Parts: sequence; structure tokens; C-alpha cells
Amino acid sequence: MNEQTDSVQNRTATPREPLWYAVITALAAVLAIAFTAVSPAAPALSAAAPIRIMPLGDSITAGPGCWRALLWNQLRTAGYSNIDFVGSASDGGSCNYGFSYDADHEGHGGFSAVGIADNNQLPPWLNAADPDIVVMHLGTNDLWGGWQSMDTIMAAYTKLIGQMRANNPDMKIVVAQIIPHHGCETCPADTVTLNNRIPGWAAGLTTARSPIVVVDQWTGFNAGTDTNDGVHPVESGFRKMANRFYPAVAQLLGGVVPTPGTTTPPVPPTTPPSAGGCTATYRIVSQWSGGFQGEVSVRNGRSTASTAWTATFSLASGQQISQAWNATVTQTGATVTARNLSWNGALPAGGSTSFGFLASGNGSSAPAVTCTLS
Repeated sequence: MNEQTDSVQNRTATPREPLWYAVITALAAVLAIAFTAVSPAAPALSAAAPIRIMPLGDSITAGPGCWRALLWNQLRTAGYSNIDFVGSASDGGSCNYGFSYDADHEGHGGFSAVGIADNNQLPPWLNAADPDIVVMHLGTNDLWGGWQSMDTIMAAYTKLIGQMRANNPDMKIVVAQIIPHHGCETCPADTVTLNNRIPGWAAGLTTARSPIVVVDQWTGFNAGTDTNDGVHPVESGFRKMANRFYPAVAQLLGGVVPTPGTTTPPVPPTTPPSAGGCTATYRIVSQWSGGFQGEVSVRNGRSTASTAWTATFSLASGQQISQAWNATVTQTGATVTARNLSWNGALPAGGSTSFGFLASGNGSSAPAVTCTLS
């Protein structure tokens, strides 16, 4: 009986075993399908890394250095959202403009180009920040008392460029012709001498892979009203600096690299002085496929101050101005007319100012510019 019962039990269990395993197998298959449905086949692609921009300089960059905040806001407002200002220092967001900004930078009060180069201070900063673009306003402290020769300063600039490229062979570099420096008796004239040497120096070092873009921060900057001590900018000065840096940085962020060697020093006036004592100088700041950046300087050649100015020129090859700064610029057909803003119309005797613009087309030929004063 027991044997028979066991035999029946064994026979009963035998046909159930495949069914039990079939249920388990089916359930496992369902789970596998469900897991596959909710699990990605491959990791999602990461977003493109932000472009890292290092503001480099002395106290004009360091503190409060609010041109950096204004530049950051201009870039973000224009749609350049994937950017990261980098450096070992931070102003802690002390520029109170009502918007947030990236406060990182590599500005160091009291530092000079020669000192940074001689002490090899730049390579560790570069290694830590890993920038793609360097925006440099440096040289003010080199000019105090005329203690450094121009050749020494330019050699320091060259060494710094080499260190930037050693860190990143594709480094894009923006170098400023520095703002006016009235901190010592020899400083104003030495600033002009330094700034006049920068464009030719940059043209000799710039490459297609690692361009050097020169930005004129001197023309139109008034040390008497745009600084609090002849050296350090106030609000109006910071805004002028940001307005000058913006087009150059925006070009690099947009993948538009200026053609090597197209950054050139100002050319002689394209027209003789008018009866009103006004002269105008036109130059191409940089040029790329399909567009260029231009600048016009206006000088009061009279013995008395002016209250306003107007400059006119013609873009005869179909070029169209898309953006301008430091002037109200209108274009009707080929004729371009620029009028001063409220803050740069009054030019002292011998004084000058400038405005800049971006335009489509080829900017290789310099048109004649006429200007009038009132």
C-alpha cells in the first residue's frame, strides 16, 4: 500500500514538474522584457562641455572688476549660455547689477606682466582652470615710474602666450590695448607707446589654430571720468570695457576665428582735416568668412572743445552693419552715419573717441570717412 501510494504520488508529481518550471520560465521572460523596456540600451550622451573663459589681469580685472559681470551678462543675454568663467579667484558676486553672474577670474591686484612671466605664475593657474579662451588686460603695473622697458614688457607678453599654448595648443587669446593710465607722470605717454606696439606684436604671433585678437580699450576711455583715480574704472569705465570685449569674445564663441594677421594698428586718416577741425580714422579690427569688425576713431583737431560729432562713410560693396557700439549708427543703402552718444560727444581740444561695429561681407578695403564737430 505504501509502495503503491508512493508510486501514485510519484506518478502524480511527475507531470506537474514541467508545468511549474514553465510558469517560472514564463515569469522570468516577462520580467526580462519589462526590465529591457525600462532600461536604456546605452548611456545617454552627455551635454557638450562649456567653453571655459579665463579673465586674466591685475586689479582692474580683480576687484571689483565689474566689466567681467557685464560681459558675462551680455554673452548670456545674446544666447551664449554654455560658458564658464574660470580662475582661482572670485569676487563673490560683489557687482550688484541685479543679475547673477560667474564671478571666477584670474585677476591679481598689483601684479605685472613681467612679474607673472618671470615668476612662472601663469602655468599653475592654467593647469587648474584649463581655459579655452583667455581674455587679458595686463600691463598697467608694468608702467609705474617707467621702471620696465617696452621690450621687457613685450617679451613678457610673448612668454605668457607661449605658456598659454603649452597648456592648450588651440588656445584663443584676447589681448587688450589697456585703458588710459594716469597713475604717474610718465604713465599716460607710456600707455600710448605700449598700446601702439601691441597690434604689430599680435599680428606676428597669431595663428589660425591659436589666434590673438586685439581689443582697443584705450580709445574713447576717459581717465578723468571713467576712473576714480586715473587707474581703476568706475561704472562708466566698466561698461566701456565690457562693450569692447564683447564682440571679440562672441566671435570666438560663435566659432568665427579672425583671420591671422587681420588685427592691424590704426591707419592714417583717410581724409584730410575738414574745415571744422575733425579727422576720422577707419580700421579693420578683425575679419572672417562673411563678416568683419570695424572701428572708426574721431578726433577733435580744433583749439576748443566740441559738444557733438557726426561721422559718415560708405560701404560700397553691399556690406550691412548688424551691430554697433559707442555710437548711434544708421545705414541707408551704402551710406553709414554715426552720431555720438550722450557720454562721448564732448571732446576736448585734441581729444578723440571711437565707435565700433560688426558688418557682413568683406571689409578688406577702407572707405573714406568724413566727420563734423559742433
